[in-house]
Amino acid sequence: MADIEGSPGSSMHGVTGREPAFAFSVASPAVPTDTTAKFALPVDSEHKAKVFKIFSLANPHMRTFHLSWISFFTCFVSTFAAAPLVPIIRDNLNLTKADIGNAGVASVSGSIFSRLVMGAVCDLLGPRYGCAFLIMLSAPTVFCMSFIAGPSGYIAVRFMIGFSLATFVSCQFWMSTMFNSKIIGLANGTAAGWGNMGGGATQLLMPLVYDIIRRCGATPFTAWRIAFFVPGWMHVIMGILVLTLGQDLPDGNLGALQKKGNVAKDKFSKVLWYAITNYRTWIFVLLYGYSMGVELSTDNVVAEYFYDRFNLKLHTAGIIAATFGMANLVARPFGGYASDMAARYFGMRGRLWVLWILQTMGGAFCIWLGRANSLPIAVLAMILFSVGAQAACGATFGIIPFISRRSLGIISGLTGAGGNFGSGLTQLIFFSTTKFSTAQGLSWMGVMIVACTLPVTLVHFPQWGGMFFPPSKDVVKSTEEYYYASEWNEEEKQKGLHEGSLRFAENSRSERGRRIASAPTPPNTTPAHV
Repeated sequence: MADIEGSPGSSMHGVTGREPAFAFSVASPAVPTDTTAKFALPVDSEHKAKVFKIFSLANPHMRTFHLSWISFFTCFVSTFAAAPLVPIIRDNLNLTKADIGNAGVASVSGSIFSRLVMGAVCDLLGPRYGCAFLIMLSAPTVFCMSFIAGPSGYIAVRFMIGFSLATFVSCQFWMSTMFNSKIIGLANGTAAGWGNMGGGATQLLMPLVYDIIRRCGATPFTAWRIAFFVPGWMHVIMGILVLTLGQDLPDGNLGALQKKGNVAKDKFSKVLWYAITNYRTWIFVLLYGYSMGVELSTDNVVAEYFYDRFNLKLHTAGIIAATFGMANLVARPFGGYASDMAARYFGMRGRLWVLWILQTMGGAFCIWLGRANSLPIAVLAMILFSVGAQAACGATFGIIPFISRRSLGIISGLTGAGGNFGSGLTQLIFFSTTKFSTAQGLSWMGVMIVACTLPVTLVHFPQWGGMFFPPSKDVVKSTEEYYYASEWNEEEKQKGLHEGSLRFAENSRSERGRRIASAPTPPNTTPAHV
């Protein structure tokens, strides 16, 4: 197909790029390589990398990977920097349990709105501008943490810092534009997982910075304020790096490509419409609310939970709490990798089953954590819960890129916002009142995870099927080309605006899997000239 000049998938670059195999790399098999494209890594017809080399800085694919996860990591550090210092901050600002709970809700509520906006920004302006401007604009709010004087200021500033978590959307959108569908689960899972590690790293970093400042002679109530200058400067530095070194798409920045006519400008109304009218979007908003959402909730309460329930020292509780977030180093990439592996054998149906299994197991271990009566059992349950929830996050974004080609940014934003909404709702119900102890709140949260994962059984793709039902028997409607081209009307197709969707459809045929028969592709579905 890619050999036909002018066909979706062909490249006019005329420069051969060949890449030797390296260790610590994962390649996508059975996807045609565009051998005429000038890139450091082998690419497909959309110039998305077919290889994921974790220790490489190859431009643009792997450089984008490292910029996206480090920027997201920075925002996680600043958003949850207050959590391990709460025992000190609450004495300084006279915070009640309700104040601490409301601040936790506020810290994840801010990015509900910002993630929705970021999705549109990625679709229309590109992820580079979205990520860089947000991370730099949120830097002053991190510095403001050092100057708050009471509970209302504490809640307000944590709310504003939370806006920065929308860098998650640019992170996932960026990975989906840079890596082939066969390895997208691993790429998305690793970028987001390593970014989420900031929630664990801050449990170690902030107490350490606080201790160093204390030893330099500062009082406890001054030391925690000075400590916030560290995440503030991290924001400034990463914003500059993303803006100067980042690139929207494999072939260049979105604005430049639109001026050249290589990429068509899309309408916000159309992009939004195809996102909100796809029922799969809303199912994944709910699912992510009880995978990523519960992770955010746990980040806010787990240090205090171990500190109060088992009478631990602040530093010890921080180390235990850090293991919850640090599990993202392997757990979320594992979820994405498991999704990719299941897809190789069972197609999209395998991805859906992997997601349901991982998230349900996470919920079961969360129930166990709340009922644990000894420290070793509680730590074990927490680690297993973190692995299940975080791996489910990775598996979720192994599926998101396939819901829509045209509205990927908006759907990523809605799903990310669902995670924050679920977190805010969970904290409001279980961790902001005296009705439930923290232990009881964790157990009931686990029950909600199990229940809210069940709707994944309703997801069905006509070209690939669902968990329990096979693909459509309609020869035309059961094709990838029909599914993705249906997001464009006839007038847009006449202008060739759907070419990118056809190339994506061609590369996504791998979602049929090996062991489950899917509908055959009718001849001439992808025309030579569109």
